[in-house]
Amino acid sequence: MTATQPLPADPHAHHSARAESFNAAAAQYAANRPSYPPALFDAVEELAGRSLRGARTVDVGAGTGIATALLHARGADVLAVEPGAGMAAEFRRTLPHVPLVRGNGNALPLADAHADLLTYAQAWHWTDPARSVPEALRVLRPGGALALWWNTEALDVEWIARAAERCARFLVPDLTHAQPKADARTERADPSGRLSFTRRTVRWSRRVPVDTHLANLGSHSAFLLTPEDRRTAFLEEERTHLLTVFPDGLVEETYDVLLLVARKP
Repeated sequence: MTATQPLPADPHAHHSARAESFNAAAAQYAANRPSYPPALFDAVEELAGRSLRGARTVDVGAGTGIATALLHARGADVLAVEPGAGMAAEFRRTLPHVPLVRGNGNALPLADAHADLLTYAQAWHWTDPARSVPEALRVLRPGGALALWWNTEALDVEWIARAAERCARFLVPDLTHAQPKADARTERADPSGRLSFTRRTVRWSRRVPVDTHLANLGSHSAFLLTPEDRRTAFLEEERTHLLTVFPDGLVEETYDVLLLVARKP
């Protein structure tokens, strides 16, 4: 299959539409997106040079609270920041005890030198680094750290590589725009060079029913903006492919979490 949807003439409008698409699918996102392994947070602590316990932490682009809940469980004093109404409503439903404010990384609703740690889980690429980098430096205390991370597909796993190729054929150019390679993502994190990022990769996996895997796939913005009939047809074809690899209906998803951490002097 090939994509038949050209990019909109205004790339900024397209980017905004993709970011906003999650609000209508917040429950699907919360129920099916992968979490993060304990080893990721061990690496955050190591590279940030401090324990999460007691750290004044701001989780920006918190979404439905997947990362926020794990940071809270590690003892961090977490404040969540989320721009989307639908995502914020899902967050408040599942984490009513964690404070949440509406806002985004380009204009954080926080005082100067407020945080020991700023975290962006699957969220930094929705910001404009020309604005979000100065904002991060403004909000971090001296010695504080900015931690960015993404669950990325482990493309050295054969079935994942083949599935990624099928998605790329269906969604190009959307999927390549949404999932840059690790080197490109590192370069885009701060084109100004004001931050010195240390990069770490953490591999982990989860075993989920095929329906969960497909719902996770369908919760990505490129799919959410695809007409429902085309999206449904593709996901049904994908189900057939997956069941040839996993006839018991349980899919072994393998991820490489790309982690970037920079400390403020």
